Amino acid sequence: MVLRGHLNVRTAAACWDDLEPRLRGAKLQKLEVDADGLEFCDGGGLALLRYLSMGLMTPEATVSVHGLSTGLEQLFHGFTSEDYQALRPSTSVKCHPLPEEVGIGVRQAASDLREQVDFLGNVARNLLPTVVDRKRMRWTEVRRVFESAGANAVPIVSLVSILVGLIIAFESTQTLAKFGAQIYVVNMIGIIMVRELGPLLAAVLLAGRSGSAFAAEIGTMKVNEELDALQTLGLDPIRFLVVQRIMAAILLTPLLTLYATFLGVTGGALVAFGLGFPWSLIFHQLTASLRLTDIVFGLTKGVAFGAIVSGVGCLRGLQTEEGPSAVGVSTTRAVVTSIVLIVIADAIFSVLFYFLKL
Repeated sequence: MVLRGHLNVRTAAACWDDLEPRLRGAKLQKLEVDADGLEFCDGGGLALLRYLSMGLMTPEATVSVHGLSTGLEQLFHGFTSEDYQALRPSTSVKCHPLPEEVGIGVRQAASDLREQVDFLGNVARNLLPTVVDRKRMRWTEVRRVFESAGANAVPIVSLVSILVGLIIAFESTQTLAKFGAQIYVVNMIGIIMVRELGPLLAAVLLAGRSGSAFAAEIGTMKVNEELDALQTLGLDPIRFLVVQRIMAAILLTPLLTLYATFLGVTGGALVAFGLGFPWSLIFHQLTASLRLTDIVFGLTKGVAFGAIVSGVGCLRGLQTEEGPSAVGVSTTRAVVTSIVLIVIADAIFSVLFYFLKL
């Protein structure tokens, strides 16, 4: 085989596709590759030459490559067949017995729980001292996160909240009309949005939009070894990166909750107004059905949900491993874990406030 001209990524790919079927079908005992006529050869060309020299296209033949320049010869011999076998990805999926799979899952869950407890301890230890110390707290970073995670999320929160309010009002109006109680759609939408859906919508949207961003930002910094650089400089990543995001989310989520609640109630009120009820009656029904404790209840949920979303996003970012898909995996885990914990926390709040009769 004689190679001439330029053997780069494009031409090497074309040669590869051409040689693969021809050489595998031929019964060769010896193959000599003459590369003396190569004017240019890049990494793609060297990969083709190494693949040929290892006999992966001609398993039964002895392959020799000669004619390379001194520089290319050094590069060519710098990657051996042992390196290829050690670095090639595994194509086989190892199946474990069921007890072993259960053990692996339990061990991973225990390790993750230990990391979560350690993370919570570090955050609790650093949060208050960092907040009260103006020299240690980077409020400019808090404002940046507040804008990117909050102000920029207003359009999507507006759209989702008002549409949810309209949907609930339209669906409930059909049932209430059977009893002649359509005006109570205002009472229902007020209680549902203030106590439940307002905080829940804000938290879920924050988890999908901002919690994933926290995980991606910190995960990328870990993959690029920027977190190691911070520790080398004597800076704690928890205090330098995590505390600011958690504080911004705690301050931000109640405001988003109020905004989402207001738009959801507005959507329901528009439906009631479309049914012929005056604005004065709609306002009277809202004020009669809602209490101050309901608003406090919703805002309390917002604070807790904001801490959950930001904490989980930062934790998953710190847990990012090596590899091209590591950041994507951390982002997905952050969103899924945040939503699950939000629903669990919402259930706990509902049961707690039910027994407290709030």
